[in-house]
Amino acid sequence: MDKGIFETVEALCREHSLSHGEYKSLIEGYSPELAAYVAARAVTVRRGIYGNSVFVRGLIEISNYCKNDCLYCGIRRGNKNAERYRLTEEDILECADEGYGLGFRTFVLQGGEDAYYTDAVLCRVISGIKSRHPDCAVTLSLGERGCESYRALREAGADRYLLRHETANREHYARLHPPEMSFENRISCLYTLRELGYQVGCGFMVGSPYQTADDLASDLCFIEKFKPEMCGIGPFIPHHDTPLCDFPAGTLELTCFLLSIIRLIHPPVLLPATTALGTIDPRGRERGILAGANVVMPNLSPVSVRKKYELYDNKICTGEESAQCRGCLDARMESVGYKIVVDRGDAPGFEI
Repeated sequence: MDKGIFETVEALCREHSLSHGEYKSLIEGYSPELAAYVAARAVTVRRGIYGNSVFVRGLIEISNYCKNDCLYCGIRRGNKNAERYRLTEEDILECADEGYGLGFRTFVLQGGEDAYYTDAVLCRVISGIKSRHPDCAVTLSLGERGCESYRALREAGADRYLLRHETANREHYARLHPPEMSFENRISCLYTLRELGYQVGCGFMVGSPYQTADDLASDLCFIEKFKPEMCGIGPFIPHHDTPLCDFPAGTLELTCFLLSIIRLIHPPVLLPATTALGTIDPRGRERGILAGANVVMPNLSPVSVRKKYELYDNKICTGEESAQCRGCLDARMESVGYKIVVDRGDAPGFEI
C-alpha cells in the first residue's frame, strides 16, 4: 500500500478529519488491501464504543405515494406502473405491536412524501406507538416538511429523523432531481431537525449517476461537518421504470469502503448495513457490519405491500414474514461474530 495513503488513513484515525483533497485521494486510491486496512481500523473503533452489538430497527413502509419525481426512484410521481398503497393508522400500530413482540425497540416509519399523512394523522400514529410501547423509539423517514411540521411530530414523541442529503454537490443534486426540488431546502431541513432536538440521519447513494470521486469527497466533508447521529449510505440500484434505469449499479466494495471511512470520521455514528447492500450481494449486510456498520433494519411492513415499495429493482425480503426476517438477521449477524441486541440503540448522549 502506498505510504502516502497509509499516512492519510492514520491521520483520519487520529483527527477524524481530512481535507477535501485527501478524501478524494483515498477514494481514487481504493484497492482491496486499502479497504481491508481501513475496515480493520473502523471495526476497532466501533468495538470500542458498541462492542459486538448490532442494533435492530423495525422498518414500516407506510406509503408508496410520493409527490416528488426524483429521477432514480421507483415510487416517483411519474411512474404510472407503480401499484400504489398506503397503510391506515391501525395498520401501522399493528405492525409496531407485532414488532414489539419480536423484540424491536425502534420503529422506522418510512414513506414517500404523501399528503395523506398530515401532521394530525402522524401525530396520532406517533403518540399511539409511544403510549402502547413507551420504552421504544420512533424514527421518521418521510422527506422534506416544514419547520412547524417537524416541531409537531417531535412534540408528539418522534425521536429521530432520517433524511438523506443524497449528494453534497448542488450541481449533482440537480441532475438527480426535478427542477422544483431544491438542494438548499434539503440541507436546510437537516439543520432544522437538529435544532428541534431530533437524532438526525443524513446519507447518500454510492455510485449514483454522474457521481465522481470529487462528489463523494464532498459528501464525506459534509458528514464531517454535520456530525449526524445516523448516516445511511447504500449502493445506487437502478429501477426499470425511471429515467436513470440504464445506469450501472453502485458496488458493494466502494460502499463498504465508505462505511469504514465514515466510521473513522465520526466514531459514534449509527451506521446501517442497508437492504440495498443485501440486494447487490447475498452477504452484503454481513460485509457492511464487517466494514464498520452497526445497525440493520428488517422489514415489519405487511407482506401484502412489500413488493409495492420498490425504490429499486430486485429488493430482497419482500416475501418473508416479520419473524422470519428477524430470525434470519439474528443468524446472519451471529455468523460474523456479532449479536443483535434488544435495545432502543440511541446515539450516545441521547439515551433515556
